[in-house]
Amino acid sequence: MPEQVASAVVELVYGSMAENPRRVGKTLTLGLTGLHSARRGDYRVIYRIDNDQHVVEVVAVEHRSDAYRRRDR
Repeated sequence: MPEQVASAVVELVYGSMAENPRRVGKTLTLGLTGLHSARRGDYRVIYRIDNDQHVVEVVAVEHRSDAYRRRDR
């Protein structure tokens, strides 16, 4: 992952995602139900929101060509 993208991901996670994770990304469906995705260039931050614990878990940061493949949760 390019350094510029990595910096943007860190800024996203500790900035707007920490404030309101539902606003920065979209809800995923089908084999990715329960996950959300936020864009950073050609990369996607895949994450899960735990409302009970008030936690956002980043599951993966991957190139968009690989990000939406079915994954074991």
